[in-house]
Amino acid sequence: MDYPKIGALIRRLRQERKMTQRELAQTLGLSPKTVSKWERGQGFPDVSLLEALSGALHVNIPALLSGDLAENQLTGGSMKQMRFFVCPVCGNLTFSSGGAAVSCCGRPLEPLTPKKAAPEEALRVVESDGDWYVESSHPASKDNYISFLALVTGEMLLVLRQYPEWDLHARIPDRPHGKLVWYSTTRGLFYQLV
Repeated sequence: MDYPKIGALIRRLRQERKMTQRELAQTLGLSPKTVSKWERGQGFPDVSLLEALSGALHVNIPALLSGDLAENQLTGGSMKQMRFFVCPVCGNLTFSSGGAAVSCCGRPLEPLTPKKAAPEEALRVVESDGDWYVESSHPASKDNYISFLALVTGEMLLVLRQYPEWDLHARIPDRPHGKLVWYSTTRGLFYQLV
């Protein structure tokens, strides 16, 4: 571990939060001298303090331990490269339009890779009253259902959450073009162009 690098990161994050060494020390139940020692690279926080320190500085523990915050490239605001994450434990949904380190329930999540839906798996889309009416014959049981449906265009993401035992029947705004993306709890992430 590079103590000076980690110390410099602790100092930078503390200053970004507009905290003094004394305030950070009080938050952690330590003396200001201890925080000063870390920031000068003369020591490192005890493992038992890492969670509280990461919470106080609003940084995750792996970034704190590396002493470096990796900044993502600006994506230009396009939603076309949207990344979808689903927690295998709690089913939480997370979306990112650029690179992101996403975790849930204490586990790092990898972005799902959408598969183009085969004709028999594709959603039925009918234009109705200026909207698209979307439905599916996908099973809707407690263990096998469509968790969410999303419409992705160049400038927007519209997400409709589904729940177990709900058949998929949705009305979404008609757009000139876009991509419908949906997640089956047993078969994964699919898409079709509309």
